[in-house]
Amino acid sequence: MTQKPHETAENDLRNAPPPSAAAAAPVGNSAVSIPGGDLAHLRGLADRARDYVEAASSANTRLAYASDWKHFSGWCRRQGLAVQPPDPQIVGLYITACATGQATVAPNAVSTIERRLSSLSWNYTQLGQVLDRKDRHIATVMAGIRNTHAKPPRQKEALLPEDLLAMLETFDRGSLRGIRDRAMLLLGFAGGLRRSEIVGLDVGEGQSEDGRGWIEILDKGMVLNIRGKTGWREVEIGRGSTDATCPVVAVETWLKLARIAHGPLFRRVTGQGKGVGADRLNDKQVARLVKTAALAAGVRGDLSEDARGVLFAGHSLRAGLASSAEVDERYVQKQLGHVSAEMTRRYQRRRDRFRVNLTKAAGL
Repeated sequence: MTQKPHETAENDLRNAPPPSAAAAAPVGNSAVSIPGGDLAHLRGLADRARDYVEAASSANTRLAYASDWKHFSGWCRRQGLAVQPPDPQIVGLYITACATGQATVAPNAVSTIERRLSSLSWNYTQLGQVLDRKDRHIATVMAGIRNTHAKPPRQKEALLPEDLLAMLETFDRGSLRGIRDRAMLLLGFAGGLRRSEIVGLDVGEGQSEDGRGWIEILDKGMVLNIRGKTGWREVEIGRGSTDATCPVVAVETWLKLARIAHGPLFRRVTGQGKGVGADRLNDKQVARLVKTAALAAGVRGDLSEDARGVLFAGHSLRAGLASSAEVDERYVQKQLGHVSAEMTRRYQRRRDRFRVNLTKAAGL
């Protein structure tokens, strides 16, 4: 009788070496060290190299990798298995446990398991070791997990212009918080920005260590210089047809009334709405803002509040621009920073449905 992939892994594991203590999570800069000998003069370079290692991935990515490594190490410890050296048989059993819910409160989604695999590969690399993800104990089990548990991606609802305008009306135009929130939503929509890109902006170039871009306000609009996963890109945002809906005017108003001339663009409003803090907002606050404003504005009021609550997040702004901008697709692709047109089309939630009717085109 043919064995299932996870059964093969279990049988092969019987001959595995005895377990050892689980390893501590690798530090992100552990790949950088000073060679042996009297080389203290290289310490400054080593410190700088560690900074570059940290800059190679986002803070959120490093947190996810550390969390996944901790989860894997804890599972190994409970099973009496060794974390090091990397063993595809053990990893195959681990992802099986994740898929069936034996390693978690509930079964992990396929995307979560794939991220955990990426995390393990990265962490082992930091330890100078290699996890062979093509090994049959991993690759075959993962293929079976995809075939068994994979589901269509759950996309966030696109916020169209009329939705956005209704959301803007829920903000207090006379408060700093309302002025800031209007600027964030208008800028995020017009720029097709990710939530991390919105909060990562500075007023000017090189004004903060954690900034991921800056703005330039010009006569005809605004240029955003943004550092993303594929490098730097420029995002042009033209002035709107009216000041009430213009993202450039909204940002100018926020900067003026919040008295911000240097550093992070979007910050926490303090002192019962009368002051502005020094630190930038985090990206989760953008997601909460989009969801709260959409619910308050009654967007998709045909659904229950619980159903509406899971539809909206930061990506709703990007999807809204892609779905509503009636221009050549290549301009939308450039604005969103996508490498392929296919990726841009995934963001067009309502725009292209049944625009091309192949049934009628075939003569039916």
